[in-house]
Amino acid sequence: MTARPSGIPSRRREPRSTYRLQVRPSFDLHDAASAVDHLDALGADWVYLSPILPSRAGSDHGYDVVAHDRVDEARGGEAGLAAVADAAHGRGRGILVDIVPNHVGVADAAQNDWWWSLLRLGPASPHADAFDVDRELTGGRVRIPVLGGTVEEAAESGDLRVEDGELRYFEHRFPLAPGSADDGADPVTVHDRQHYELVHWTRADAELNYRRFFAVNELAGVRVERAEVFDATHAEIVRWVRDGLADGLRVDHPDGLAAPGDYLDRLADATAGAYVLVEKILEGEEPLPAHWRTDGTTGYDALADVDRVLVDPAGEAALDALDARLRAETGIDGPTDWHEMIHGTKRGIADGILRSEVLRLERMLPDPRPADAADAIAELLACFPVYRSYLPAGREHLDAAARLARELRPDLAASVDALLPVLADPANPVALRFQQTSGMVMAKGVEDTAFYRYTRLGSLTEVGGDPSEFAVDVAGFHARQVRRQAAWPHSMTTLSTHDTKRGEDVRARLDVLAEIPERWAIELDGLRATAGSTGDGPFDALLWQAVVGAWPLERERAHAYVEKASREAAVSTRWTAPDEEFERRMHEVVDRAYDVPAVRERLDAFVDWLAPAGWSNSLSAKLLQLTMPGVPDVYQGSELWETSLVDPDNRRPVDFALRRRMLADVDAGFERGELPAIDRSAAAKLLVTSRALRLRRDRPGLFGRYTPLEVAGEASGHAIAFDRGGAVTVATRLPIGLAARVDAEPAAPAPAGSWGDAVVLTRRMPLEDALTGRRFTGGAIRLAELLATYPVALLVPADPEEAASR
Repeated sequence: MTARPSGIPSRRREPRSTYRLQVRPSFDLHDAASAVDHLDALGADWVYLSPILPSRAGSDHGYDVVAHDRVDEARGGEAGLAAVADAAHGRGRGILVDIVPNHVGVADAAQNDWWWSLLRLGPASPHADAFDVDRELTGGRVRIPVLGGTVEEAAESGDLRVEDGELRYFEHRFPLAPGSADDGADPVTVHDRQHYELVHWTRADAELNYRRFFAVNELAGVRVERAEVFDATHAEIVRWVRDGLADGLRVDHPDGLAAPGDYLDRLADATAGAYVLVEKILEGEEPLPAHWRTDGTTGYDALADVDRVLVDPAGEAALDALDARLRAETGIDGPTDWHEMIHGTKRGIADGILRSEVLRLERMLPDPRPADAADAIAELLACFPVYRSYLPAGREHLDAAARLARELRPDLAASVDALLPVLADPANPVALRFQQTSGMVMAKGVEDTAFYRYTRLGSLTEVGGDPSEFAVDVAGFHARQVRRQAAWPHSMTTLSTHDTKRGEDVRARLDVLAEIPERWAIELDGLRATAGSTGDGPFDALLWQAVVGAWPLERERAHAYVEKASREAAVSTRWTAPDEEFERRMHEVVDRAYDVPAVRERLDAFVDWLAPAGWSNSLSAKLLQLTMPGVPDVYQGSELWETSLVDPDNRRPVDFALRRRMLADVDAGFERGELPAIDRSAAAKLLVTSRALRLRRDRPGLFGRYTPLEVAGEASGHAIAFDRGGAVTVATRLPIGLAARVDAEPAAPAPAGSWGDAVVLTRRMPLEDALTGRRFTGGAIRLAELLATYPVALLVPADPEEAASR
């Protein structure tokens, strides 16, 4: 274990909130520094930066790191990081930086010195052991899947050539082993002398011999479990902490690492226990490993809680029936039960794009091994109930997978039994690699496939969520937050990220469909009748939910979304074999939403009716997330309406000048007693965001515990309320049903009379709503009065001295 560097000061600080910025060449660290004044005014405590190490040229996301010894010059370089740190620390703010320990970018070998060295020198490279390569499969060569044919065909066409001391294939450049081309040999002969082998791109699925990030050939795994690799890849990162440039770190994809717990120990020792979050996806009630030296997750578990408490459980049966009808009428085969579906999609991944990982596991097994070992391994991976185990912890997940595998495939029972002792042995390399592989299969089979097939309610198919859990009642939400406060009070909470499938306000609007499933069925049928169908009923539902949820939506964004979503679903078309006829119909349907008056009028009318209830949900979700236990993150730009769809749509540029002006206007209006309306301007969301963030940052003593508050009265089920230790949150849920109590159209806030006699029971003391400035005496506060302006309220003690004594 690395000793604690003596140069790192012994300091420990946790953020009270964060604001995520996507740093890229078009918005570099200097631009980030210029935005700090807005983040500070908004109330954010720490600035949260996306990866800033050098990445592949032109990369907007930064997760394809190509070097570890400096800040990316294209993202502002060392001077840019210093500028952000100075701007933030000068205002008393902190810096959280995203790091990528699992993999590096190898799309362009010439940009990555380590990968170039490996390809040039093979096992003799000083960086050979940094990569996870199965050399026995190919006689020591690294297999690179880039060709469109054979090597001979590429050479004959002139696409493969020796040029300027390199092997070239179209725009790809590869190094030559010393002396391998000195005799002027032809390209095929030169290729055959290299430490790498160029193969047809389709061979990656089953024949690749290096570990990747999921199934992305351009991202090669690195072995940070080796002390020398950790030191080399983290020296610059540790320097940021040592020199006071960064105050905390966010660890990308820890489940790809051989031993995440050991990695976190080493990272904590190297940074003197700096604040660290992990991008760990938890399944259902799965707990975060308590022994990990981390402050918590990046917040997808919290996102799922917020989404589900705003969903009406009464809508589940009707939406299931609609989904079943769409499948039946268009002849779409496949299960509708979520767990049955993901078993199939995960098995498809194990047999398909990750077949090479399954076969590597098979090759690693000791002899004698079952003849059907690969089949049994793939079945266990498909049955694994969580992303991975961390042996010896998590043995129960392997046992559960084995039970299900035996049930589904009795013919494999003997092989499963034979594999279990090996896969359960923490010291066995096969068990270690199986743990790394199960997370890949889960991510690709669930998030990147099943989420696009299970279309009954799109807001539930979000990263970190279990779509089979349709809704959570208020008591269930409270119970989860009590546990969060007790176990992981500094874990992140979030609503939108660079990886979410839909922005928070798209999901908030879609949540309303659970309250009106019969009307949604009518509207969907009407849209399909006027705009036509793709021929895939469930995908029609996904398409129109995206359009309705994000409307008004630019045409090109809609086209980009449906292309990605349909190919990810891999039902009617797919990335590797696009169905041109299906995709033509699909794009025609999208165009009709813009070009056919009957479609546009129907869409506009439905969204206009739906939007107020969506806005109510949006403000409720935002206030719940910003005030619940944990460290709330605001994804860039989401202080206004966040109607992004899946990446790269959710990484679009943010207009910070607009947000500065709007925040100044909101603040000035608040001082004059003029409160923003809830409409498309999103000023009300900006008000909620800024007041909650400022309160969390500047009065942290009001957020030291979590106590559910009782709401009484006939409409009590439409509110959720809790006391954080002085700050009281009250939020509306199920706004359509609330409005229906007085036969009114949906609105935000609820129509007069909807709340009836409902009250929230608070401590009897003077309270002030931080969102409106209105004062209340405490005790039983009528919701009709409290929520007359907005569907949410944030109460704080009106007397500072009394607040201090709580």
